[in-house]
Amino acid sequence: MGKRIDPATLQLKDQVVSINRVTKVVKGGKNLSFSALVVVGDPTQGIVGYGMGKAKEVPAAIRKGIEVAKKNLKKVNLYNTTVPHKVVGHYGAGMVLLKPAPEGTGVIAGGPVRAILQAAGVANVYTKSLGTTNPHNVIRATMAALLQLRDRKPPESATAEGGGAPAAPIAAQPVA
Repeated sequence: MGKRIDPATLQLKDQVVSINRVTKVVKGGKNLSFSALVVVGDPTQGIVGYGMGKAKEVPAAIRKGIEVAKKNLKKVNLYNTTVPHKVVGHYGAGMVLLKPAPEGTGVIAGGPVRAILQAAGVANVYTKSLGTTNPHNVIRATMAALLQLRDRKPPESATAEGGGAPAAPIAAQPVA
């Protein structure tokens, strides 16, 4: 396990992904409570985390979710403003595909995936969420994908990437 990231040193932004009303049937009637799924991140540092809080009232559930998210902060490897390479994250029945996008594309993503990527500071990316639409599983699949990312170094020169001057042409062989 890596070192825990100290949330006090970051400019964290939080975003509520979903609020769910939960009803528990008890002997005296129904107990109503709320659960909130929250994403917290510092876009300038590429740090993001998520958490879930439960309480009798919505603001308390959101506050608890933020506290849990601050304890689960992770560093994400980014390449300029996009992801370094194509990656697929899995969690349960959820599957999220992240692909690098050119500058100016924006975040092409829906709900929970967009929240995580914007909190992490990804500005240009293509995504596709496959399988479940449950926000909890989609967020965990997105985090799994982001944690699989490895560093990509910018090319030193055109020849290092295989570009540059073409190789000498092959002379045509006479047919006997």
